[in-house]
Amino acid sequence: MSKTGKVRLSDVAKAAGVSSGTVSNTINRPDSVSDATRRKVLAAIRRLDFVPNEGAATLRSGTSKLLGLVIPDVTSSFYAEIAKGVARQAEEHGYAMLLFNTDDDPNREIRQLETLARHRSIGALIVPRMADEHRLARLRELGMHLVLIDRATSEHDGCSVSIDDVRGGLLAGQHLVSLGRRRLAFVDGPAGVPQAGRRLEGFRQALEDAGLTSADFAEIHAETASYAGGQQAARQVLSLAALPDGIFCINDQMAIGVLNGLAHAGVTVPARVAVVGYGDSAVAESAPVPLTTVHQPMIELGRAAVDLLLGEVAVTRGEHHHLSTVFNPTLVVRESAPYPA
Repeated sequence: MSKTGKVRLSDVAKAAGVSSGTVSNTINRPDSVSDATRRKVLAAIRRLDFVPNEGAATLRSGTSKLLGLVIPDVTSSFYAEIAKGVARQAEEHGYAMLLFNTDDDPNREIRQLETLARHRSIGALIVPRMADEHRLARLRELGMHLVLIDRATSEHDGCSVSIDDVRGGLLAGQHLVSLGRRRLAFVDGPAGVPQAGRRLEGFRQALEDAGLTSADFAEIHAETASYAGGQQAARQVLSLAALPDGIFCINDQMAIGVLNGLAHAGVTVPARVAVVGYGDSAVAESAPVPLTTVHQPMIELGRAAVDLLLGEVAVTRGEHHHLSTVFNPTLVVRESAPYPA
């Protein structure tokens, strides 16, 4: 240990019985050392309570051990679960995650990515709400590695991780039809979100496969894709000439709002109306009527996004081939749309 009492990298090297270069590689490039050596060095770091000088490392390498996650809404349980997966995977690879909330503001999104660029972040994981190819191209002009979450891309447009939302909508529709429900409604927020369009596509396919027509189907749009929007949608549903006996909502928050609105009107779920949500968020199981919903592997989504980003960083631009990882959703059946007894 130095005369100042501050633990230096050379002190860790001596305690672990390795070179200073090996300690540096363990901290900055853990994949370049063997598992046994990495464990030995990490044990010495913990024993000596060594804190690496990240500022110096950044100056030497030109990058930091930071990556950014840019999401539209930090209060959403869907994005919170994704953030959990990102943080866990980043930490396992020796990176720290910076979380940014855009509030669905494209200009704020740009400013946040510029902040990450100034801090020499290795790149960003971003959840864009609207499909704006020009804006996404502008983001890449910042010179950052960029992986899109919850948005499929072509091999020329960058790496991405997403859910097969067409299949998710198909699963919801098939389940309601299997329960004998024949007057169905699709509840959505404002038009324009591509994920919602794909879920509707799958839902319509299930209805067509069952021989149902447009006369058996109602499409409801609320002002927001939120709990309040679900309550608003419930009022629209109740105003229809014929009450639907099955409802598929674009997310769990809207579905719970619909449940609340139906309950206040004295409409029983699932006896008169079966309700299916989307997302399998933390609130789904604890809803007043536990919610049947389409499960999305959100933590896995976050982990996969980190792996794609690190894979892109590890190779030069000319050698890298963009990848698009698509996860399959599954149906979770609960009391709001249960299987027949």
